[in-house]
Amino acid sequence: MREGISAVFIALILALAVCTAAAGKSHKSIGRSVSRLLASICLPVTGNLILVASHEKLLSTIGCYIYFIGMDLIMFSVLLFTFEYCNIRQPSRKLKSAVYIPLCSDILQLLLNPLLGHAFSTEKITVSGAPYYRLIPYAGQFYHRIVCYGIFFAVLVFFFARTIRSPKIYSERYSVIFISYVVGGIWQSFYIFSRTPLDRSMIGIAIFGLLCFYFALYYRPMRLLDRMLASIASKMPEALFFFDLSGCCIWANRPGTELAGIPDDEFAQAATNLRRIFGSDLPLGENDWTMQKIIESGDDECYYAMEKILVTDDRGRAAGSFLSIRDNTADQVKLRQEIYNATHDTLTGLYTREYLYSRISQRLSNAPNVPRYVIFVNIKNFKIVNDIFSNSFGDYTLKCVAGWLRSEFSTRCLYGRLGGDTFGVLIPADEFDSAKLEEELSGFVVNDGAVEYHVPLHLGVYLITSADTDVSVMFDRAHLALSMIKEEYQTHIAMYDDTIRSQVLWDQHITAQLHEALTMRHLRPFLQPIVDADGKVVGAEALARWMHPTDGFLSPDKFIPVFEKNGMIVEVDKYMWRCACEILSRWKKAGCDLFISVNISPKDFYFIDVTAEISSLVREYGIDPSKLSVEITETVMMTNIDEKMAILKDLRSSGFIVEMDDFGSGYSSLNMLKDMPVDVLKIDMKFLSKSNDENKARTIIQNILQLSEDLGISSLTEGVETQDQFNMLSEMRCKLFQGYYFSKPVSVEEFEKSLTKKQGI
Repeated sequence: MREGISAVFIALILALAVCTAAAGKSHKSIGRSVSRLLASICLPVTGNLILVASHEKLLSTIGCYIYFIGMDLIMFSVLLFTFEYCNIRQPSRKLKSAVYIPLCSDILQLLLNPLLGHAFSTEKITVSGAPYYRLIPYAGQFYHRIVCYGIFFAVLVFFFARTIRSPKIYSERYSVIFISYVVGGIWQSFYIFSRTPLDRSMIGIAIFGLLCFYFALYYRPMRLLDRMLASIASKMPEALFFFDLSGCCIWANRPGTELAGIPDDEFAQAATNLRRIFGSDLPLGENDWTMQKIIESGDDECYYAMEKILVTDDRGRAAGSFLSIRDNTADQVKLRQEIYNATHDTLTGLYTREYLYSRISQRLSNAPNVPRYVIFVNIKNFKIVNDIFSNSFGDYTLKCVAGWLRSEFSTRCLYGRLGGDTFGVLIPADEFDSAKLEEELSGFVVNDGAVEYHVPLHLGVYLITSADTDVSVMFDRAHLALSMIKEEYQTHIAMYDDTIRSQVLWDQHITAQLHEALTMRHLRPFLQPIVDADGKVVGAEALARWMHPTDGFLSPDKFIPVFEKNGMIVEVDKYMWRCACEILSRWKKAGCDLFISVNISPKDFYFIDVTAEISSLVREYGIDPSKLSVEITETVMMTNIDEKMAILKDLRSSGFIVEMDDFGSGYSSLNMLKDMPVDVLKIDMKFLSKSNDENKARTIIQNILQLSEDLGISSLTEGVETQDQFNMLSEMRCKLFQGYYFSKPVSVEEFEKSLTKKQGI
């Protein structure tokens, strides 16, 4: 029997040693406490092994010491383990002292027993036919038992409290250790008080240690997991269905039963109902899969995300499957709305520029050889619509244009809002009908019930020659075509061609060189004489000419319109004013009493203080302001009339002669003329050549000349090219004349040379 018990102790010691090493390597925080507990249990088990196997007094006495000191260490280790395993706050310093001091003093008094003999001794008896040395306890041994039992009962209280206070699904992990702890304690107590020779209670203590190892490091509360998973599955918003291997539904949560339309306990009907809802081809009995299903319900659509997963046991064998069905209609609707908002203009509902470009690129890449046009649609003078009728009417106008695009262009077309008052269209060439579009655009009217307004729409059209061209470049070219419409109010459509591209390149080329031209004086003033009725030169008009170093002589029509459009005409005008003042200053010193007329562009009034600029030049060069006539076109007076009137009055009060150029060829009215502060009316003879009835044109010119005389305004007729025209205008009492009949514009040097030879032409 002693050999059998020894074998059990050896097996337990080996098991404890292996578990001690495993616990020490564990990554869990409690691993160190478990390792310490198991190591301490090894000591009393080893001590008992020595007692059972030994036949000698000395060896048995050593076994007793190992056994008793090991019990003290167990009490120390089990207390620390209990605090950590039961998640109890770490003991205070006083509580630690109340435990550590008795344990340490017990170990000390046991170690003094060989000298004092106060703790225990042994007596020889016979067990299983061999000597066995049984313990004889003294006072020190009773102290040892009091300390150990005190800590034992404290730990017992901790585990008992944790067991009864924890939910049932958690109590298992505490109750098993509590029971094993109680069994070990009772077994140990039975050995002590029964005086049984062989201590078998260490088997219970060792088993307690192994149970602590398992529950602390490897135990998984399966009942807890089962209940948690069942609770989670029941409360999940997705519809869940669990099937066995035959494809029969064995359980479904509440959303599942509601979706399948079955009572809570009649799960077998689920498969049939699901196939009725989602289609008879629903693969309920196959392997893992995912799919999206769209179910139409009247005018609405419901979106379902479905996933089926095969369930296997711990050996990898199929055990069944479960199906998850999630109604993501709200997510899909929200996603579609977000996509719509990102790709459609908020006001008009048309594609945004970026999305239109991407759709056009995709369409062109799919069918690159289909002839197509891109159309740039622009609302002419849209700012005026907002200023006059309000922003709300402007928004309504944009919506009406969007509605016109939807009704006019088929589904083969793509269209969207490029931004502001511009729209873009991609249209197949066989659908483009310019005559039909012109007819519709000529009568395009916006009426909101309170206001009716004819909105001029201009269309720039570009024929796609290469599908690889960037879409933005295509629309830029279509936009450029709009420059061909200009002020032709009966024309609404312009086609892009290479002439426009060449003009754009020229504009860029000439604009980039203006600064150098002004610095190097490649831009020069040419003078065209102005004569009186006797043919005597009384002044000249300064006209800009460009002596380009590589392109040669450039007439004004090559660069003036460019600078008028981009606003750089202001720099040209300031330069010409300075040149005119330089010439007048030189003439003044030479005793030449002539005036020079300079042009003021409408853009000048927007970008600079014209009066201050010209007055500054006159003061700088010390010339008489009356010798510098300033010419304005009547189109200047079409906007901000009061402001322009004030500027003209300032110029006249400063001593300048103010001329109105091209009077009668534009929009001037007699009502404006009576208030306009001008000194000279400049009449263009082209007015006569453009008339179908020459007699009527002459009558109008004669009356304008008479009117100017009656108002005390001098008259100057330009464009005089023949003797007959000069004679006719002289008879009408015109005061001043200018034109090719007298001289074309010439360089300053040539003008001065001719003036030196004779005072009249």
